[in-house]
Amino acid sequence: MRDDYVEDVSPGRGALAPRAWYASSDANSMSLNGRWRLRVSPTADAEDGSFAEPGFDPATWAEVTVPGHWVLQGDGAFGLPIYTNYRYPFPVDPPRVPTENPTGDHLRVFDLPDNWPADGGATIRFDGVESCARVWLNGTDIGGFKGSRLPHEFTVGHLLKPSGNVLAVRVHQWSAGSYLEDQDQWWLPGIFRDVTLLHRPEGGVGDFFVHAPYDHGTGEGTLRVDSDVDGRVTVPALGIDAATGEAVTVAVQPWSAEMPKLYDGELVTEGERVPLRIGFRTVELADGLIKINGKAVLFKGVNRHEWHPETGRALDLETMREDVLLMKRHNLNAVRTAHYPPHPAFLDLCDEYGLWVIDEADLETHGFIEQAWRDNPVDDDRWTPALLDRAARMVERDKNHPSVVIWSLGNEAGTGRGLTAMAEWIHGRDSSRLVHYEGDWNCRDTDMYSRMYPGHAEVERIGKELDGGAHKRRELPFILCEYGHAMGNGPGGIADYQRLFETYDRLQGGFIWEWIDHGIKHPELGYAYGGDFGEELHDGNFVCDGLVFPDRQPSPGLVEFKKVIEPVRIGGDSPAGTVGITNGYDFADLSALTFEWSYQVDGETVETGPLSVPALAPGESADVKLPPPPAGHDADETQWTVRAVLAADTGWAPKGHEIAWGQFPLTTRPLPTINPTAQPVTGDGVVTLGPASFDARTGALTAIGGVEVSGLRLDVWRATTDNDDGADWQTGIRNATVWRDYGLHRMQHRRDSVEPGEDALTVRTRVAPAAWEFGLTTVYRWTSDGDRLRLTVSVRPDGEWPVPLPRLGVRFGLASATAVRWFGGGPGEGYPDTKSASRIGRHESTVDALQTPYVHPQENGARADVRWAEIGGLRIEGDPEFFLSARRWTTEQLDEATHLTDLTPGDTVWVNLDHGLHGIGTASCGTGPLPQYHLQAEPTEFSFVFSPLH
Repeated sequence: MRDDYVEDVSPGRGALAPRAWYASSDANSMSLNGRWRLRVSPTADAEDGSFAEPGFDPATWAEVTVPGHWVLQGDGAFGLPIYTNYRYPFPVDPPRVPTENPTGDHLRVFDLPDNWPADGGATIRFDGVESCARVWLNGTDIGGFKGSRLPHEFTVGHLLKPSGNVLAVRVHQWSAGSYLEDQDQWWLPGIFRDVTLLHRPEGGVGDFFVHAPYDHGTGEGTLRVDSDVDGRVTVPALGIDAATGEAVTVAVQPWSAEMPKLYDGELVTEGERVPLRIGFRTVELADGLIKINGKAVLFKGVNRHEWHPETGRALDLETMREDVLLMKRHNLNAVRTAHYPPHPAFLDLCDEYGLWVIDEADLETHGFIEQAWRDNPVDDDRWTPALLDRAARMVERDKNHPSVVIWSLGNEAGTGRGLTAMAEWIHGRDSSRLVHYEGDWNCRDTDMYSRMYPGHAEVERIGKELDGGAHKRRELPFILCEYGHAMGNGPGGIADYQRLFETYDRLQGGFIWEWIDHGIKHPELGYAYGGDFGEELHDGNFVCDGLVFPDRQPSPGLVEFKKVIEPVRIGGDSPAGTVGITNGYDFADLSALTFEWSYQVDGETVETGPLSVPALAPGESADVKLPPPPAGHDADETQWTVRAVLAADTGWAPKGHEIAWGQFPLTTRPLPTINPTAQPVTGDGVVTLGPASFDARTGALTAIGGVEVSGLRLDVWRATTDNDDGADWQTGIRNATVWRDYGLHRMQHRRDSVEPGEDALTVRTRVAPAAWEFGLTTVYRWTSDGDRLRLTVSVRPDGEWPVPLPRLGVRFGLASATAVRWFGGGPGEGYPDTKSASRIGRHESTVDALQTPYVHPQENGARADVRWAEIGGLRIEGDPEFFLSARRWTTEQLDEATHLTDLTPGDTVWVNLDHGLHGIGTASCGTGPLPQYHLQAEPTEFSFVFSPLH
């Protein structure tokens, strides 16, 4: 049996023309999902096709679950996953692939249900197979296909028998199609989406196209359903009963991501009835903007690469629903299906709950960048039929979804004639949507200017229309199809991007990369990433770059993004007793929300009440009167908090779910003061000062009021984040590399003097890295009023500092600490450029719960703007505020860990009180922290007041 088809650049043979996907009809269907027999061979030609013949006995074969990937089943017996970002894990010689080509022979024997019609018409549909498949039914070769994330149907009615049907599928990991699917992914072969047998009755529905534009001027929608088979279309709620191809105009409520109104209808032909869910909406390019239903929209989106930590790209409906609900609850309004069409049921959910969708073709040839795009398939006419097939199978499958507002040609495939052919075909087939492709910077083929990861300054230039470029480009709207790389701690700076989006009309938002960390559940490592399976080539934990962790728990990045993009802006002028409310929705008024105020004194809520806010139209603002503040708190820190919550249950969140919030101060906190009345007393090698004890020789603090304290000293190092490790796209600088080159991870502390004085203990030191002549002259000055202890730290750079500091503060150990209470930002972590969601108040946590479980361990867990904290028997007050971290391992241990399982809690809790932290940025892929978030080495003084808790 020849296997030439594996390296054939054609899309395949035998498959029916693509058509619209629908979940159900009154025609019979049978799922062929479930347990299949599997044999994996090392090469494409290791076995002949005899396994496909009736009577073949696969009893010695293993069993696997379909949908599924064979490398995620069998505990490694069938091979292992491979992760690469863009490098092909095989030699680049298109369309040739390695001889070592794992090949999975799949077998499923099935009987037809008793009620299966006898008229013989049937098709079998594969919704997704990676990367190339050949199919037999009852010993007959019915065809083969490439295009992993696309549906393929085959006519099989003439081959079916009542019982003992043998479906055989040979799946090859590598094929010519693999060159078109280099998508920053785990390479995971298998039948990973549904396999379905469909009865096709005489006169049944073939392909159909629901056209449902909306006229925002008249409030009317026009419905026309074009169908390959004549029939009628009914929509009872609108009184529509029309022939296919007939246009009917009626008054309707439009569909939008904010108000996803769907009308239930039905397409009826002689042989079949298909339910329809119809959303009326119009997408157009007008006045240089993307407009939907007559209004320019702002995309607050995310890229979604399908993933489950145990089943890979094989997702069930409830997992997809969980994704959509999480997105809606976190204020997202858009999804880019990077970098391939998703399971079609996901788009049903986007229709139902309301998300704008950029539907992206199954195309990326990123690995050709290494050879300057030479031999790139998208500029080679031999491959154009395959590209057009991928475009058509996406468009025809998904064309009836109102949520799909933009088609994308693919991702990171350079430029070429094949892409132009795709764009021309899509524009010709569906003029009701726009076309996107990021690589087309001159916008020759596309309807918008799209970029990934430009810096803030460049985005602002584009917003001001100062970016130049091709004339056509300058007249088009701009979106960031990828920005805010959500890898590890971060992304930082997204609030600064959002301010630009909301300032300049041309900037129509963007899509965070990406939705979920693609960690694979592992019995020993927790979650595995690139390299954990012994890959020859891999890109490490770059595959873990999501707003949710592999178990779909929201990361701090998602909580931050929710706050940054909240659709109601709440500001205030508290001395005037008013709060400003702005409706940031594109279509919805505020009638679905209720508002409430609360008043905090030193972080504790003392009064709450409802706030009457008018049902502002989109874009409208109002100043709303607050009640008089409670009396008697002038000497305390006081603030207002105003929240907007759902007034009633919705399909995606319950009544009371928080949509937006704002805080603004009324009176500020008085800083702690100490009258230094206590004198240092020296005896038996110990200096006592108020409640504290010090080592008389070293000046090291050893205890405060019976609470043991160890190792207190200046700290400038943090366990580098993924964003620290990345190269800033603007400067090329890798902060982590520079910091390590200059030795900031191995600072040495020289004690110059220990000076007990009349009312203070002063310890003078120099903190500097080996091999360099610069350092930090650091003075610790301790004073006390007898009950409390103040530490004032003075830091002066010595020599010419070449780099910013990772952090600046003090670190010390506590022998016993399990719980933490604090007044400041929370409840989650916050850093200088990631603390929009940090809410000032009183919070509490265990030390363990302070940690953020990034798949690759790194700096995490800081709480921002802390006024005071209580931990391990101590109360610590800031002068001014500080960042608080506490963990049961050292920074050095955290820095060395590669997985969470590497971290073993110790008996000491290490506490960081930071005067400043360097920003986070998004340089794991993109720009580093903005200059205002750099922590420069400069003369600084900060203080803390310690007291024992009784």
